[in-house]
Amino acid sequence: MQLLNAMQKHIVMSIIIGMSLGFFLGLFVETAVLRDAVPILTFFMVFPMMVTLNYKSVLSKGNWKLQAVTQAVNFIYLPFLAYLFGIVFFAEYVNFRLGILLIALLPTSGMTVSWTVMAKGNVKEAIRMIVFGLILGALLTPFYIRFYLGAAIEIPFFSIFNQIIWVVFVPMGLGFLTQRVLVNRYGNERFHSTIKPLFPRFSTLAVVVLITLVMSFRAQMLVANPGILLVILVPVTLGYLVMLISVHGIGTWLFNREDRIALINGTMIRSLSLALAIALSVFSDSGPEVALVIALAYIIQVQLAAWYVKQSIKATT
Repeated sequence: MQLLNAMQKHIVMSIIIGMSLGFFLGLFVETAVLRDAVPILTFFMVFPMMVTLNYKSVLSKGNWKLQAVTQAVNFIYLPFLAYLFGIVFFAEYVNFRLGILLIALLPTSGMTVSWTVMAKGNVKEAIRMIVFGLILGALLTPFYIRFYLGAAIEIPFFSIFNQIIWVVFVPMGLGFLTQRVLVNRYGNERFHSTIKPLFPRFSTLAVVVLITLVMSFRAQMLVANPGILLVILVPVTLGYLVMLISVHGIGTWLFNREDRIALINGTMIRSLSLALAIALSVFSDSGPEVALVIALAYIIQVQLAAWYVKQSIKATT
């Protein structure tokens, strides 16, 4: 548990180590035989996140204006922005375009709440954003992929929808049942104080292992084209910066400080674990290349979110 805690606390370093290990592993070992482990790892990456969701938040009374603006940014502005970035930067790399589109289509994660708490934002609305964003993202992703990339890549529409049911909604149902069992067994207070914080650590472990496998699957490609990481990293970084600046402007214009912080964390923080799961489970052939974009996005997202929290705290002191 100490190792898992350290991995979660230093997730960027854990991912970099995993990527490096996977690269060297892929150079000397045939790791394709490990592809059968991907669905299992995918489940253990998504399921812990579902156990920690606050499902009751959907029905609670809240700031519907904030929620509407957040989901408009998530499902109108950001997918279109990802499409434009894909055309401009990845015109010859359709799998990379799919990667940034998946990032844009799956908003929020458990870190949305964590960053909002640290920045002293509207935590209640941030929690609701996670549930709304997760459900909408899962339902709309197949349609958006076909709409934006249908002319450039073969889209197995019903396969995507079927896999999303297994990747999102089955773990969600099992996560809800697990949460109810644990709350009934140990009580609500103990669940939230001691049991719930354990689950994200296992999700982080699955993320790091999957990213290690992704790098091992594409090690030979990276050797043949070493500049490809820079080709991915520059537009992904620029995309996050454009997203942060523009959403900060929207939040400043429409909301107070607490709601603005929730808006930014509910849009800038993407559900990269879910994007990774869909990439590897739905797109069996191109999945590792798609996942490579998502793996690099982890590094940018965490660093940018940490920087924004520090700036938010400084602005109040």
